[in-house]
Amino acid sequence: MSEWPAGKARRVLASLLTIGWHVKRQSGSHKTLSRPGYPDFVFAFHDSEEIGPRMLARIAKHTGLKPLDL
Repeated sequence: MSEWPAGKARRVLASLLTIGWHVKRQSGSHKTLSRPGYPDFVFAFHDSEEIGPRMLARIAKHTGLKPLDL
């Protein structure tokens, strides 16, 4: 079983913003996030979309997000 719970994209984005990411630019539902020390990350989910545990683990690998941040 994964340590990552499924969650809404709105909640995941809020968690990323809390840990220091900010929206650099946006085109439709594609948000380019930026944080010092990390390469830019494109967050391409609609707010009400459900993100599963495997995708959350992939997002975490690139952004430094931890399960406790959600």
